[in-house]
Amino acid sequence: MDEVLRERLNQILPRLVSDELLGGRGLGNEIAFYVFAYPPEQELVVREHVTFLVDQIPRKKPDLRFKHVNLFDLVIEYLGERKLLDRAFEMQKTKGDDALMKALKAPLHPEKLARVFVDKGLAEDQDLVLLSGIGSAWPLVRSHTLLTNLHPIMGNTPLVMFFPGDYDGQYLQLFGKLTNNNYYRAFRLIP
Repeated sequence: MDEVLRERLNQILPRLVSDELLGGRGLGNEIAFYVFAYPPEQELVVREHVTFLVDQIPRKKPDLRFKHVNLFDLVIEYLGERKLLDRAFEMQKTKGDDALMKALKAPLHPEKLARVFVDKGLAEDQDLVLLSGIGSAWPLVRSHTLLTNLHPIMGNTPLVMFFPGDYDGQYLQLFGKLTNNNYYRAFRLIP
């Protein structure tokens, strides 16, 4: 692992449990959404660190109510509950990726996934939400459109998205390669 990433990872836990982040201080009435962008080739290191964070947050701040949501796991669970998962696998096998993407467009619409957050209690009554699995869920779910739909639901609850790619404070570039001009207003968690 590169030293710069190690230093950035080491800054996350203190930042997540800080009164500044949890209280939304210094945001100028902006929604408390944060992005931690990292090199996609470091995905496994960051996954391991997210597991570490989930373990350590209750030790650092026992009264903090938080959820960790892996977007890919959420999509798989949701499709399974709707009895669409096995059919999706079969469709992909027999008709290909394009047909699958078209068939899943409506069930995985960002507004519907935002509602899933609410229905599963992943957004309400939390002090903090961590969101990972962004790269694994692509191209079924586009992170910037999901976040846009989560804005009205999350209220003042901070959400931290772990993003495998680049974020310059305005544009998300998944895997550091896909350029779709995905403008998004969020704060960089750790510069």
